[in-house]
Amino acid sequence: MSSHAPPITPARFAAALPDLPLSSLHAKAAELRNSITHLQASNDQLKPFADEGDADCAEAIRENEDVMKRMRERIVLLQAEVEGRGFLWDNGPTDIDGKEPGEEDVDMVNGGADSGAAGHETSGRPEGSEGSGGGGGSLSDEELARRLRERMEGDEEEGLHL
Repeated sequence: MSSHAPPITPARFAAALPDLPLSSLHAKAAELRNSITHLQASNDQLKPFADEGDADCAEAIRENEDVMKRMRERIVLLQAEVEGRGFLWDNGPTDIDGKEPGEEDVDMVNGGADSGAAGHETSGRPEGSEGSGGGGGSLSDEELARRLRERMEGDEEEGLHL
């Protein structure tokens, strides 16, 4: 598969980003994170066989690791584009391995598991922007439903106040 057509270079990927709307950048990041999750699950299933000496499984794990590395690099490029437009980046519900390429153990200001902590806005809009906007966010349907339920449970009165 990948041996027939080489993957797009990081430079070409980055060059295509300025023309995309913010919602597409977030959607692509979510798609890449999802793919990384599936590749990691595949590697977890292949590992016992590779440990027993199955060369094909070991090779598949190495190939998956290479693909996941490229995907993480693309996520970093997406983040740079979003932040370059003046918006905050949300790393999603969890980071795949806790770090992006080249990132050391640094406290994250944007994103992370405790989103919204310390008053940091993670809506994807610059701080202080008003209105609901037409741009897309990076919340999954499940995360959005969970947050709405939390808000509704916390209200003394019935209903959701907008």
